[in-house]
Amino acid sequence: MLFDATQQVSPVTQDYLKAIWQSTEWGGRPATTSSLAARFGTSQANVSDVLSRLTKAQLVVREPYRPCALTPRGVALALGMVRRHRLIETHLVESLGYACTEVHEDAERLEHAASDVFIDRLAAHLGHPRVDPHGDPIPTADGQIEYPADAHPATEVASGRYRVVRISDADPVALLVLHDHGLHPGAGLRVLDCANGRFIEPIGSTDGPGSSGGGSLGVPAVVGALWVVDEQAPAWRS
Repeated sequence: MLFDATQQVSPVTQDYLKAIWQSTEWGGRPATTSSLAARFGTSQANVSDVLSRLTKAQLVVREPYRPCALTPRGVALALGMVRRHRLIETHLVESLGYACTEVHEDAERLEHAASDVFIDRLAAHLGHPRVDPHGDPIPTADGQIEYPADAHPATEVASGRYRVVRISDADPVALLVLHDHGLHPGAGLRVLDCANGRFIEPIGSTDGPGSSGGGSLGVPAVVGALWVVDEQAPAWRS
């Protein structure tokens, strides 16, 4: 069973633990003082003060000239917050009619007030979903988490036909653009390499790469937000 972070640590601590854990979830770079300052819109001095408190609480390990890392208890608390956030996002979409582009801020607010009892009952109400509306996996109550096999960023695969398994919500603009083009977890797309760059095209679109129509997308930030698997790969979402 994961620790109930809402009963043990402050909302600021919850946010920092979650951010540190998420920084490497999909192969990203470990969190640093500067990256955390950028994420939370604060100064590096303030981040250092928070990290010092987390270190004293034995939630974070810090070494000179190296990114910070979570202790086992820090990981458990972080996973508890990730579970809350992703289940709440799923509830907002499936039960309350939110679009996937609308859920993040409200989920950020609600996750701090949600107890383990509420979250476990919400998970049961939703049928224990494995992924949230963006395709990010939802940790189980005992901290297990499963990722799709052979998933890769759309920037790193060969030209061909694929199925979307995850859309990063780190860039709200990219998320909105992809949503407006009908790209979501489970959607099919083509990856096309042309003389003027790499494009993604929703399957069913009639617009060609570089056309003035709305079907093809070639903005690197938008393409980089997508994680895909081969079109014929077995479905793993439930």
